[in-house]
Amino acid sequence: MSRVAKNPVAIPEKVEVILTANSIAVNGPLGKLSQALTNAVTLKREGETVTFAATSDTQHSRAMSGTVRALVANMVQGVSAGFTRKLTLVGVGYKANAQGEMLNLELGYSHPISHKMPVGVTVVTPTPTEVILTGTDKQVIGQVAAQIRAYRAPEPYKGKGVRYSDEVVAIKETKKK
Repeated sequence: MSRVAKNPVAIPEKVEVILTANSIAVNGPLGKLSQALTNAVTLKREGETVTFAATSDTQHSRAMSGTVRALVANMVQGVSAGFTRKLTLVGVGYKANAQGEMLNLELGYSHPISHKMPVGVTVVTPTPTEVILTGTDKQVIGQVAAQIRAYRAPEPYKGKGVRYSDEVVAIKETKKK
C-alpha cells in the first residue's frame, strides 16, 4: 500500500464530504469540488476523517490509493483555505494588468498578450510586476500559472521572463573569447 494513503484526511468544520459509489464531492465555505473515483480504491468515512485503501494488491491499485488520497486532501484544503500561486515578471518593460477575468501582459513582444482566466480562478496584480492567482482547485491554479509562465519563460543569461515567486533561476556566464 502507498505510504501516502495510510494517512487519513481530516475534515475540518464547515466542510461537507459526500461519498458516492464512483465520485466524491466536497463542499466548503469557498466553493464546491468533485472528483470521479476509480474502482482501484475504496474510501471510508470514519467520523471526521476519510480513509483510503487499495482494493487489490496490484501495483496500479496501490499507486492509485495514494493519488486519490492526495486529490481528496487538496480538495478539502481548497474549499476550506484555497490555493494561491504568485508569479513575478522580471525584465525592463515587462508588466501585467488584471481587468476582471482578463490578464493583460506586456512581455517585450510587439503585441500585448491577453490571457482569459478560467472559471474559479481570480487574478490580482498588486504591482505591475506581480501576478497573484487564487482559487479552490490546485490543479487549475497550477495549470494557469504554467500557461502564463510559458508566454516568456525565464532565460538563463539575464533571468528575464515570467517566473514563480519561489523559483530560482541559475544565471549562466556568457561565452568569452
